[in-house]
Amino acid sequence: MRGSRLPLVSAVLFSFSLGMAALTTPILAVRAGYSVGAVGLLITLSALAQMVVRMGLNTALRLWSDWTLVAGAAALLAASCGALAVSPALTSFVLSQILLGAARACFWTGIQTHVVRGSGSTLKPLAVTNLAGSVGQACGPLLAGVMVERSAALAMAAAAAVALVGLVPASRLPRLPPFLPVSDGAPGGIWRQPAVAAGCWASYAVGGWRGLLSSYVPVVLDAADHSAGMIGVLMFMANTAAIVGIGAVARLPNELVRLTYAAASLFVGGGVAAAALLPHSAAVVGLSLCLSGISAGSLQSLGPAMATQGVRPEERGQAIVAVGTARAGAQFAAPFAAVALVSAFPLGAAVAVVGLLLALPVLWSGKAAAARKAG
Repeated sequence: MRGSRLPLVSAVLFSFSLGMAALTTPILAVRAGYSVGAVGLLITLSALAQMVVRMGLNTALRLWSDWTLVAGAAALLAASCGALAVSPALTSFVLSQILLGAARACFWTGIQTHVVRGSGSTLKPLAVTNLAGSVGQACGPLLAGVMVERSAALAMAAAAAVALVGLVPASRLPRLPPFLPVSDGAPGGIWRQPAVAAGCWASYAVGGWRGLLSSYVPVVLDAADHSAGMIGVLMFMANTAAIVGIGAVARLPNELVRLTYAAASLFVGGGVAAAALLPHSAAVVGLSLCLSGISAGSLQSLGPAMATQGVRPEERGQAIVAVGTARAGAQFAAPFAAVALVSAFPLGAAVAVVGLLLALPVLWSGKAAAARKAG
């Protein structure tokens, strides 16, 4: 298999398994008797673990080749899915979510770092890699929805098997050298650079969208009496729309980047809010999730591309870690915020409020533009 295709195959297989787990985990938890609040707390463990692991990835990238992170992530994801296939006990859920968070952190840092090595524009290679990942993440829930109708444990076992297959292309990635140490510049280091800040805000919106889609959105739809198969179709539509968004920005002219950034930030949360407030209509939910998916896909590529293009080549690993940490933080905070609001609002309204908060990058973009004009 040609080396240039190996990252894409790895992204498809990892994301396919991840997509299956994202649909199956909350439904499995509800069917096992966990409360809605408990489901949200369990899901947030994954994002919390992802944040903790990402804090050490700058060091990891200077010690090991990025292929080791990709291969290790496939093994961690297989173990995560396997734990829930064996038992829905609390200890299994906790272990599964911790392993899942570690797998996410290692895989996306490793694979994105791998494809942006060298000089030149980073938008296209990142968009193509994200496109491959989104194909897997779109198809995973579709298969999982069918399998959950028979057995949620069986769906998790299948997800574990797909993750194990992903070890093959991951272990054959080119052995690129680790990054050399770089010194931080301004106070706050890489985070304070404007391009990285913009990328982090974009990834914040994507992380929040993914956090809600992987936790409370399936629960809201399940409570609205949609079948597991229909929920799988709706998740498939959302993730397929993300593919469209990724493809749309692959060749985006520079003059349209800021407008796309602001519009996508606005609609990524608005679509989730509409779906949460009107969950009984499959047509409304489908259209809303497609709108949010297109927006999330656009930001998914714009975030790391803006961050890596605005720094020196030797700082691109740090930029990827910074953007990924922002995404992980939002992926943790979004379900956690919904948990906090559930005590005061119906579940759908709580999810809608959190969804609308994903528009914060628009405010940052406006303030940044105003500061540039004032300067």
